[in-house]
Amino acid sequence: MSAIKAFVFGKFMPFHKGHAQLISFARQHCDHLTVLVCSSDQEQLPGLVRQAWLQETYAGNDTVHVQLLEYLESELPNTSETSLAVSNVWADKFLEVMPECSLVVTSEPYGELVAARMGIRHLPFDVARGLVPISATAIRQNPAAFWHFLPDSVKTYYVRKVVLLGTESTGKTTLATQLAAHFQASLVLEAGRDLIADSTSFSVADLYDVAVEHARRIEQAQTGPSALVIIDTDIHITLSYARLMFEQELPVPPGVLALNRADLYLYLAADVPFMQDGGRLPAADRLRLDVSHRQTLRHYGISVEEISGTWTQRFQLAVQLVEALLAGRRN
Repeated sequence: MSAIKAFVFGKFMPFHKGHAQLISFARQHCDHLTVLVCSSDQEQLPGLVRQAWLQETYAGNDTVHVQLLEYLESELPNTSETSLAVSNVWADKFLEVMPECSLVVTSEPYGELVAARMGIRHLPFDVARGLVPISATAIRQNPAAFWHFLPDSVKTYYVRKVVLLGTESTGKTTLATQLAAHFQASLVLEAGRDLIADSTSFSVADLYDVAVEHARRIEQAQTGPSALVIIDTDIHITLSYARLMFEQELPVPPGVLALNRADLYLYLAADVPFMQDGGRLPAADRLRLDVSHRQTLRHYGISVEEISGTWTQRFQLAVQLVEALLAGRRN
């Protein structure tokens, strides 16, 4: 008996748990499944990004192959309407790219029309969308509202990260905690506090460990329960310490830098009283560290929003800036 080869197709813009249910159902009825990502020349979300989401999700599964079909809207209609003419055009294209498939699985009424044109079998799945009541359109309009419908591979694309920066004793941890509570966001606390007990005594190796551990925490948080992640300091502060204390550049893996990339950087000014907690640099070094941080950020092309004033003013301004970031995402 010959192996059954099937395919599912869609825009996957974005890929969500409804699609995952469809793929899981299709896998139960074939020996080899091709997931065809259809990406037109007029869509802003790159097809390669969508393909990567699926490849990451099904990595290590030899029975699932993710294939990208890039097309011109001048040649193939970009519509989900149930039309015999449209179905025939797409069916002819599917025959061209996947001639060996004998089964197509869809959640669309036009699935029968496509299968008939191709001369293969159609298997419908949850056409009424009752199992996973979500649409990609709704997710695109407000990813945060439908966060729980997104696989981890997709969350990293839509997550928004806000980093709080500044020299010692400017309230970064306090403000980060307040913002996370206010926005019900995930919180990444400074790894350096856990790995380096005393800011006056550490090595370059210690800084490297801090960079790696902090990136690990960010990676974990960005696929967590919230579409917003508040981060207490980042890699640039660690790089600044290496420059100031050891006069050298800290070698950091590209993946660590990528995980630290954020959408909004809030820089807390040193205009509040210095509080020595026993593990900080002396007060005299506070402004020297502030200069080093700012120079490092400029070196790496990081633009920041300055946060100053009283503790209340700092919180209010930070909230406004985060709200503006989130409003921009929805628009």
